Amino acid sequence: MKADDRWWLAGAALALLAGLFEPRVELPRRLFEHVVVFDITQSMNVTDTLLDGRPAARLDFARRALRDALPELPCGARLGLGIFTEYRSYLLFAPVEVCANRAELRAALDHLDGSMAWSGNSEVAKGLHSAVSIAKALPGVPSLLFVSDGHEAPPLNPRHRPRFDDKPGEVAGVILGVGDTRPAAIPKFDPSGRPLGVWKADEVLQTDPRSQGRGGSVGGEAMVEQEPVPADVGLGATPGAEHLSALREPYLRLLASEGGFGYRRLSGTEALLDALRDPALARPVTVRADARPALAALALALLLVPPLRAAWRALRR
Repeated sequence: MKADDRWWLAGAALALLAGLFEPRVELPRRLFEHVVVFDITQSMNVTDTLLDGRPAARLDFARRALRDALPELPCGARLGLGIFTEYRSYLLFAPVEVCANRAELRAALDHLDGSMAWSGNSEVAKGLHSAVSIAKALPGVPSLLFVSDGHEAPPLNPRHRPRFDDKPGEVAGVILGVGDTRPAAIPKFDPSGRPLGVWKADEVLQTDPRSQGRGGSVGGEAMVEQEPVPADVGLGATPGAEHLSALREPYLRLLASEGGFGYRRLSGTEALLDALRDPALARPVTVRADARPALAALALALLLVPPLRAAWRALRR
């Protein structure tokens, strides 16, 4: 063995010796950590989506998209689940690592349905605000993915839209709109989940409660609520047809722009994956990585240098 080859072997020995001390190095990386909140109100039972070529409820379509997306998420990504009904969101569990908890995440998605709802109302703007509050209260402030069709029930009056103190951008997130833009009947179920047909026009509020019977107390006197409002505020209300439901995309886009969120149409698993892997939702973190694999690779490379040099010299001769 030539003298200069001994230096390569000594370097390999030092690399292996360093590995015995289990060294760690700090590396920058992007962490994907999300809370996905599903709208589970009654309009999400409308069957205007397709699964395996068959009509499916909006909620089933959204659950399936996330279930199929789980294997495509990188290990280290973290995911939590929540639901929205009435006027608030509820956290089912905080974000967990997706690879180690994939079976638990799938089981939770399989059992998530409209029977978990505790009210028939669907105040989407308030539910979104509630979901933002949940995300802000969690360690690290994960990003928020809010899945909904945007159907407010009872319908909103533009003069009485809820206003919130949230600062746009405090929580990164995306609103995912699900459903068809063509109105369809809303299925009706009893408390035990048995189907009772569909909701009829005379069974639901067709206008917002605040605008009913609100005249001035003195003849000719105008109330504050009667001041002019913009003709098109994008709320998507359909007086007389509120017993039907469609994806209210302009309204969801309005909520997204006001809250500093992105908006995407949930057309399938790929659309959901694009949202889950959006670099804008990643949080820069520093992780302590095990340096032993790198040291072992360095030692192997150094050990290979002498025989490769000898082979090269032989070929040249």
